[in-house]
Amino acid sequence: MLMRARGFTLVELLVTIVIMAILLTLAMPSMSGWVRNSRLRAASDSLQDGLRTAQAEALRRSRQVVFSLTDDKPTTATYTAKNNGKNWVIKTIPLTGSGETATLIEVGVIAELSSDIQIAGPANVCFSSIGRMVANSDPGTNFGECELPTTTPPVRPFNISYATPSAGIDRPLRVTLALGGQVRLCDPAKTLSSSAPDGCP
Repeated sequence: MLMRARGFTLVELLVTIVIMAILLTLAMPSMSGWVRNSRLRAASDSLQDGLRTAQAEALRRSRQVVFSLTDDKPTTATYTAKNNGKNWVIKTIPLTGSGETATLIEVGVIAELSSDIQIAGPANVCFSSIGRMVANSDPGTNFGECELPTTTPPVRPFNISYATPSAGIDRPLRVTLALGGQVRLCDPAKTLSSSAPDGCP
């Protein structure tokens, strides 16, 4: 007795393809939102790493260090600081009247994955030899100066978001730098409280 080969009928294949198409259509918006928010998180992490490295280098070298945002290539020693720069640069600040030159310490990229990501924050932040924020009218970056925060609590915020946001999908983030040098990532849509420890002050 011959056994007939069993397989899928054309109708069964069409029904399977239609169901898969419906499921993919439903999953696309959430997947797109996940990718966009992952890029924001990566940019925030890079910014945090740069600020923490700048503070650590100021302590290690026992001298003033400047952290700057810039659009210049991160391999250059001379750069122009910019409030919405896509890269970060850390270098030493020469002592006044010493005749020494600044030393380039480290560079990093913030918005490598998407040119649409914007960082709204100070162009320059200076750290003292004990790792605290310090004012400096000439940090040697071709633009801007280091200023202390005047807000309560005294923090310098860096807001990370998309220039063209997707309503209901994007979750903008904020990195705050306290006067004492503490770096913190928070959610600007929430207010810091016991029920929202990830909120911003």
